[in-house]
Amino acid sequence: MSVIISDAVLQNVQMTEAEMLQEIAIVLFQKDKFTLGQASRFANMNQLEFQRLLASRKIPLHYGLTELHEDLKTLEANDWR
Repeated sequence: MSVIISDAVLQNVQMTEAEMLQEIAIVLFQKDKFTLGQASRFANMNQLEFQRLLASRKIPLHYGLTELHEDLKTLEANDWR
């Protein structure tokens, strides 16, 4: 997936591209539009980094069956199971 954010937009909001992607990922995660895995990938962060970002903002994790299945697929894909 590729998102193009113009330099003008980034300058207007005084954010880097990475910060903008994190903000979008957080909002979509909070609205249950992204799972934890999807949000962390969108923000170009590993899940632990994204969880730390959420924790720093006191945003609770919502971890359900969808997230569990996604984590299991990740474990299997990396032969960590």
